Amino acid sequence: MSKIIVIGGGAAGMMAAIMAAKQHHDVILLEKNEKLGKKIYITGKGRCNITNSSDIDVIFKNVVTNSKFLYSSLYSFTNDDTIQFFEENGLRTKVERGNRVFPVSDHSSDVISTLDRCMRKLGVDIRLNTEVKDVLVNDEKVFTGVKLCNGSKLTADACIVATGGLSYPTTGSTGDGYRFAKEVGHNITPRYPSLVSIHLADYEASALQGLTLKNIEVKVDVKSLKKQEESDDTGKKKKNKLKVGKELYSAFGDMLFTHFGISGPVILSGTSMLLKYLNECEMEVHIDLKPALKAEQLDARILRDFGEIKNKQFKNSLEHLLPQKMIGTIIKLSGIPEEKQVNAITKEERQRLVESMKNLTFTIERFGGFNEAVITKGGIDVKEIDPTTMESKLAKGLYFAGEVLDLDALTGGYNLQIAWSTGAAAGQHVCEQKN
Repeated sequence: MSKIIVIGGGAAGMMAAIMAAKQHHDVILLEKNEKLGKKIYITGKGRCNITNSSDIDVIFKNVVTNSKFLYSSLYSFTNDDTIQFFEENGLRTKVERGNRVFPVSDHSSDVISTLDRCMRKLGVDIRLNTEVKDVLVNDEKVFTGVKLCNGSKLTADACIVATGGLSYPTTGSTGDGYRFAKEVGHNITPRYPSLVSIHLADYEASALQGLTLKNIEVKVDVKSLKKQEESDDTGKKKKNKLKVGKELYSAFGDMLFTHFGISGPVILSGTSMLLKYLNECEMEVHIDLKPALKAEQLDARILRDFGEIKNKQFKNSLEHLLPQKMIGTIIKLSGIPEEKQVNAITKEERQRLVESMKNLTFTIERFGGFNEAVITKGGIDVKEIDPTTMESKLAKGLYFAGEVLDLDALTGGYNLQIAWSTGAAAGQHVCEQKN
């Protein structure tokens, strides 16, 4: 039996502790917060999107960064294994739209209590309010123990660092794991807030705030270039490959308007793809409110509706086409006087109305910060981590799992699956050579 320290009581840390305990190791889990799973608690709007039930190839397609690194861990502990794990430990699950898996209870606290109960049953020593200051390695770059913020030290045979990233810092994700990794020589790739809302520059919140749109299409393209040239790794100047009007992202699905801009599944996923362009160009977002209809089909629909309400004023004619909160904005964009009777609206005015609904356009001011990011893009360079065991290639006995690694995916349960799979890999393989 080996003594294992797990730093972090989030998804990856708790799964790592469980798997290590199943290998009959003596496991101590150190969590600096007063309770376990603070980030799990707020995921999925408090419901916790545990994983996604799609085929494994779909899982890989939704991993944005370093998907190949995950081949071993994801195939060893799949999304099906995740569902089976929770079901076998008393948490009933259900599958919703997009193959997203949730607890039947719709309570993320039930996910946390299931993991907590499983750890305690296996004898994991859970220590809350216990913050790690340093991870200790000797001159041979072998892990020896940890130093706590209270000044005391704990020795162990191995350590699994699962401290999360920088997203939602109020949950305790303050980048400790990056510091631990850097101190033993690891490269940390640039980190950005990912899966965040978009703040809009030309936006009247009072009109649209709180409105949810379903089955719309979103496109983001280049509005203007911030620089005509950029430097490559050697410092040599090269022409910016982006051009005004170039499409950078498109998606179909649901979104919502907030007090500062837009959010929701298609927007969050979009930011993950668009982060790399932030320093190169100004971007514009285009929303098609009626993607199932071509422009001429939408015009025919409007003409038919107008024919049934010939004497109504324009402002009272769109309730069957648009949500109430959207009508004022579209009327304004169309340029048609709101008091005008629909039987007097011209073909040219209808075309402007169609364009307003098919191409609702806003300028992107900025993306949200780490305080609202679902996930951190960037982290410990996975080239320096064994993809099968999650052990550091630079420090023997030191393992990393979860968001602290340079791994991220789109919304839909994929990021939590990364946490379960990498945590399971670390726990299953920790100190295996000593058994």
